[in-house]
Amino acid sequence: MSDARSIEELSDGALEELRRSKPHGKAEKNAALAAWGKKRSAEEKRTRYIAGDPERDLKERWVTMHNALARAGHGLTLSEKRVIALAISSLDSATTPPNVAAPPRTKITAADYAEVFGVSADAAYEQLQGAAKHLFERKLTFYDAANKRGGKSLEPTKKVMRWVGQADYHKGEGWVELYWWPALIGALMGLKKNFTSYQLKQTTALRSVYSWRLLELLTRFKQTGWAQFDIEDFLVSMDAPPSLSDFAQVKRRIIIPAVTELVVKDGWSISWLPIKTGRKVTAIRFEFTRNDQQLSLL
Repeated sequence: MSDARSIEELSDGALEELRRSKPHGKAEKNAALAAWGKKRSAEEKRTRYIAGDPERDLKERWVTMHNALARAGHGLTLSEKRVIALAISSLDSATTPPNVAAPPRTKITAADYAEVFGVSADAAYEQLQGAAKHLFERKLTFYDAANKRGGKSLEPTKKVMRWVGQADYHKGEGWVELYWWPALIGALMGLKKNFTSYQLKQTTALRSVYSWRLLELLTRFKQTGWAQFDIEDFLVSMDAPPSLSDFAQVKRRIIIPAVTELVVKDGWSISWLPIKTGRKVTAIRFEFTRNDQQLSLL
């Protein structure tokens, strides 16, 4: 900014900056306006999210998916979940791909994986290679809402879908390329409403896939601060193994560890209550908030 600008040319933000800094003379006024311009540019960049922006810290990227995908059973291990989330964060969720029949491919490097999740280069190579080896076999599980026929309720329709149609690991080069499953793209791109979104950095310290899944389930209801799930739906969404049919085991192995990790590592405050029908637990209610400021101080 080479010259001092007239008052009429200045925006409200620039005027506020001048009032705050109280510059003396032309040089100080220009310096104050330049400082304000840099601040405004940084704020615009922060709020105008561009997936894959090379200047954006990888951890600052957003993971966005349709609500139906957020509540589906994901069927992933922790390292596989990390690879999928890192890949999703590089997609532009607001833009519909030009050819849904030929969905985009996503490249994930071991260096990026190591940087985001704080593991060594050797661990990143190993986990990336392992994830690429098994991702083709991993399946999502959806349940459509139950309908009625002849006045009688029907069982919910179970739908199974792959995450990727192909996963290529480039041995010796340390990167994997994912070919997204075509039917899944509608749950990851072109989203205008009914989606769940969180920053990748919220998950980098998590060591349990149950914690990650609970984060996604609760984030969907962040505006209300509470959520209630039928126990069967909850167990599917949390990818609980069939052997965990007893609620006491579900509580001990899934709910308590997941809640504890989110509270300690991602600034959540969570209370939960089992809801019974007779003597059987049939639903779970969560009430929660998340404190970003408190987390930044840890």
